[in-house]
Amino acid sequence: MVTAKAWVLKKHFEGFPKTSDFDLKKIELPDLKDGRKWKLLLESVFLSVDPYMRPYSRRDMKEGDIMIGTQVARIVESKNPAFTVGAFVVGRSGWRTHFISDGKDLELLPSNWPESLPKSLALGTVGMPGLTAYFGLMEVCKMKPGETVLVNAAAGAVGSVVGQLAKIGGCKVVGCAGSDDKVAYLKKLGFDEAFNYKTVPSLDEALRKASPDGYDCFFDNVGGEFASIAINQMKKYGRIAVCGAISQYNDSVPQKGPYIQIPMIFKELRIEGFLVFRWNNRREEGLKALLKWVMEGKVKYHEQVTEGFENMPMAFIGMLKGENIGKAIVKV
Repeated sequence: MVTAKAWVLKKHFEGFPKTSDFDLKKIELPDLKDGRKWKLLLESVFLSVDPYMRPYSRRDMKEGDIMIGTQVARIVESKNPAFTVGAFVVGRSGWRTHFISDGKDLELLPSNWPESLPKSLALGTVGMPGLTAYFGLMEVCKMKPGETVLVNAAAGAVGSVVGQLAKIGGCKVVGCAGSDDKVAYLKKLGFDEAFNYKTVPSLDEALRKASPDGYDCFFDNVGGEFASIAINQMKKYGRIAVCGAISQYNDSVPQKGPYIQIPMIFKELRIEGFLVFRWNNRREEGLKALLKWVMEGKVKYHEQVTEGFENMPMAFIGMLKGENIGKAIVKV
């Protein structure tokens, strides 16, 4: 019998999450037996912390539930012929060190995954965040060569991929981030223009300076005041992909937003919110393209790795505070 450790939501977040909102539990897992539904035992190797966990925890979880989330896990024991011991999978079993599964909720890492690449990339650039960037740009923004793409939270797990894919697609890319170190990282990635939105005297002027002619596509990870300013600098027939709203996730009182109808009407803009799961039937296509670009060096990555399962809440809170460059990962 295996004893798993799991982080549970002790108390729903009020404002910014605190370490006291979580509780570490021990769970005894049953032994695997032939003929039973549960035929796999897995141990988590890497776990993901992502912005979506903040709003989804309120929408989908009860106090006492295991925190939602995704991991790269190793198969420890198998009675399922489709999964061999030692194989690595991506699972969606929350913040746990070990779990059992019937295999239906697991996705094997691509068979051509190179030994030279960290398997944690399956939680980032070659995983859900990378796919979010890929389908958001291709299907929602429908970017075209020669266009100008704006992305905020550009040094994060999604934004950093958005900028690089837009460059591959022949676009000019403007990225905004919240520290000088992040801006330096964006320039290293090949962004045409990048600035620290926290230190510019005027966001409106900084956006105008970065692209005097305006923006064809805006990949929005932030929402709030940033989005309300950026919408006025869209070109006619511009497209806005609303991926996230991290500026609002921790508000105790909802922000009173501006009214966007006037610029939408006069510029004939299209604004579309999306969830990456819409394209689950094309997941393999996206992963294959992302893995190829990473191997060719056309898409670079950076991981902020926190050591130790006991530090999951700290890594999650740090990510929400913007302490990470690239993808925030916890190594068990």
